[in-house]
Amino acid sequence: MKNVTKLRPEAPQSSDVLTEILRSGAQALLQQAVEAELQAYLSRVNSLDRPPAAIRNGYSPERAIQTGIGAIPVQQPRARIKKGFEGIEQFSSKILPPYLRRTKSMEELIPWLYLKGISTGDFQDALQALLGADAPGGAICHHDNAPEGVLER
Repeated sequence: MKNVTKLRPEAPQSSDVLTEILRSGAQALLQQAVEAELQAYLSRVNSLDRPPAAIRNGYSPERAIQTGIGAIPVQQPRARIKKGFEGIEQFSSKILPPYLRRTKSMEELIPWLYLKGISTGDFQDALQALLGADAPGGAICHHDNAPEGVLER
C-alpha cells in the first residue's frame, strides 16, 4: 500500500459554465496556434530538394499560462534538428516563449493591483481580482497570518 501526501490541494473547478467554455476554447485555440507555428517552421527549414533537416520531437511538459480568464494549460510542440544540419536555427515559439507564465495584460495589471492593495490595505481582494477566486494554493496570502513584527516598521 502506498502512502501519498498531497503538498498542495487541487484548485477547485469553477462552477461558472461560461468561464469554463471560454477557458477550453482559449486552450484549444492556443494549442492550434503553436502547432501551426511549428508546422510553418518545419515547412520553412525543410526544402523539397533535400532530406528533412528538422523533425517534430514530441512536446515539452504541460504548463499553465495565467490569463484574465484563469490558468490555461498548454503543451509546447518541439522540433529537433537532424545531424549534419547544425547550421539551421532551432525552433523557438514567438507565440509561447519558453519562460512565459503570464500574458502581457496580466503583467501590466500587477503593479496597478499592488498599488490598490497598498492604498486600501486589502491585498486579498486585489490578488483575487488578478488571479481569480480559484488561484493555486499559496498565491493569495493573508497578512494577518504573518509572524508578529514582520509587517511593522
